[in-house]
Amino acid sequence: MSSSEKPNIKAVFLDIDGTLISFKTNTIPESTRNAIQSLRAKGIKVIVATGRSINSLDHIGHITFDGFITFNGSYCITAEGQVMDKTFIDPSDIKSLVRYAESFPLSYSLMYENKVEINDAAPEVVGMYAHINLPVPSVHDKENIDTDHVLQANIFLKQDDEETFMKNVMPNSSASRWSPLFADVNHGGITKSTGIKHFCEYFGIDISETMAFGDGGNDIAMLKFTKIGVAMGNANEDVKKIADYITEDVDNHGIESALIYFGVL
Repeated sequence: MSSSEKPNIKAVFLDIDGTLISFKTNTIPESTRNAIQSLRAKGIKVIVATGRSINSLDHIGHITFDGFITFNGSYCITAEGQVMDKTFIDPSDIKSLVRYAESFPLSYSLMYENKVEINDAAPEVVGMYAHINLPVPSVHDKENIDTDHVLQANIFLKQDDEETFMKNVMPNSSASRWSPLFADVNHGGITKSTGIKHFCEYFGIDISETMAFGDGGNDIAMLKFTKIGVAMGNANEDVKKIADYITEDVDNHGIESALIYFGVL
């Protein structure tokens, strides 16, 4: 699509880390804050789409959004607090993960609606939470793990090992990756695009009237699903390959630039 076509965008979906927020400054650029305000002033819905927990969004609390797709689509909630969808990982997959980690070296985190737990504080786990500016969660009690209500897991294994691991250990789940260190794991078939469907139905918006921004592997389904999928300039190469448009990076007014390019602003 060229900028001259002037799409009729009614909803914009935004990843957080590396898209809204700079990994360099841990802040949202002023141009992005202004762009969000301008979109909402025009009546365009602005919805967060993140792999983060619903309880780890304090750093964007100063900005008004119209909804939140969290846990990569496993937990969708309106700005008013209405939970639209909540999808847990199959408990048998969580039990299998726990058993596997008892026999082989593997770090993981289990993400719930109101807490996050890890099985060990390995250096890669500590480093990941530092990278996204969050405190390291507590280590869970291995004898008292809630396997029924896990919304997302983070599995710290190499990408080359991911396919075999998922097939043999968590066959009812699906993995996506925005970091070489770990994979996000959700119930099979759940992606950020799942959340987009819920919000389009809720607001009465057609998918042809949507636009999304992202930079990581867990954004690919979302960018392919919306009418216009925009990869940030700092995005992974596999994200750029599937995007409709590649904008500037997060630190160089990437969101604002793409919105202007397509005539949305």
